[in-house]
Amino acid sequence: MIRLFIVVAFALAAPIAARAQTGQWVVVTDRWGNKEYSTLNLAADGKIVTGDWDGDALTGTVRGTRFQLTVKDARGTSYGFEGEAGRDGLSGTADFPDGNNPVARVRHAFTARRVPDRPPGGPRVHDFRPTDYANSFTPDRPPVLTIWPGDTVRTTTIDSGGMDAQGVTRALFGNPQTGPFFIAGAAQGDTVIVHIKRLRLNRDWADSLDTIVGRALGSSLVPEAGKLGKPVRWRLDRSAGYATPEGATGALRNFRVPVRPMLGGLALANGFGAPPLSTGDTGRAGGNMDFPEVVEGNSVWLPVQQPGGLLYLGDAHARQGDGETSQYALETSMDVEFTVELIKRKTVPMPRVEIPHRADGARPGRLARRGAQTGEHRADPVAPPGLWAEPLRSGASDGSRGALHRPQSRWAERRRGGADRQGIAAGSGRAIGSDFFSLPSPRTCSGVH
Repeated sequence: MIRLFIVVAFALAAPIAARAQTGQWVVVTDRWGNKEYSTLNLAADGKIVTGDWDGDALTGTVRGTRFQLTVKDARGTSYGFEGEAGRDGLSGTADFPDGNNPVARVRHAFTARRVPDRPPGGPRVHDFRPTDYANSFTPDRPPVLTIWPGDTVRTTTIDSGGMDAQGVTRALFGNPQTGPFFIAGAAQGDTVIVHIKRLRLNRDWADSLDTIVGRALGSSLVPEAGKLGKPVRWRLDRSAGYATPEGATGALRNFRVPVRPMLGGLALANGFGAPPLSTGDTGRAGGNMDFPEVVEGNSVWLPVQQPGGLLYLGDAHARQGDGETSQYALETSMDVEFTVELIKRKTVPMPRVEIPHRADGARPGRLARRGAQTGEHRADPVAPPGLWAEPLRSGASDGSRGALHRPQSRWAERRRGGADRQGIAAGSGRAIGSDFFSLPSPRTCSGVH
């Protein structure tokens, strides 16, 4: 009886283990102390496993909890994985070619965690309240939440100094970020679009500084610069929508500016081989861009360089000019609501901001490369996938910057409608209803808030 039970249990173990291995996995390969992240998509049918590793086809076998996988890339180079499925995921050894010796092989330890299956019922709304924050846009930080294309997240940020809405310090200064959010299905070569649905001030004050950064300090101002450098507290009238410097006298006694909430920090993690960016820096996948058009109603396109993208956001400002010439904007905390969209197998070379057309039908923007810190504008010859920009005009009498549209004869593609658009579909060739700014990298100013 005992012997029969063992035989039956062993016979059942293989299909159960195979079903457990089916799905998407994030693989972490330890390459001489450097973590490389990749994506396994596995489908197990009995003892046979098929799928892909970062898009390259794989085959393999599973016996009980043990598995063996073989991958061959487009150039015919072979890679292998063998190991065991356990309660905490997959683990084992990867067999890779030696990049310095074409006849040699090297072996690396790896682990893998399974990406949760998408819950039934379509896109969801997630309420996330962070308890800790990141000071780098790193791929090594565990995701705080897994979301899917079309999902909406409602969350909060703290200010650049690490203080929350109640004035309590929650993190180290230097633009601490909320996240990362793992976007299921996002892989290198894709594009994530972050639709900023709602930005709301959640406290009645902001901090700034009465100084001028070195790069903006003209020679005539140098003698006066020694008197600068004092912190300035601003009062935020959330109901009226204005900010006023606290205790201002003289010419600034009745000075006030309208608030325009924005996110200074928005980024995906950068790719393998590059060190994680600090939250005071910017790279190809975003960062501390401090670009004043990252506001409610606009959308930010970011190139994916890691499995899941790993989205960070923070460094909220109640108001900012074209750049942080005083090193600070009006630094504050904020309530944020955003929705993510995923475009598969299409990428942009750097962050882009999409600005919808006004309700009156005017097209106020253009495809441009705009110096995020200097306000400089110049033509950008590289359009997002499926888009085309008309030649830039020097300016229009109504203050518009030229329109981004499609000619009727080319680029007859448009992004597919719906909450879970994934790809570029054939379309009508009409005007697309939005304009783009392309943000340069690295940043062109020394301010980091």
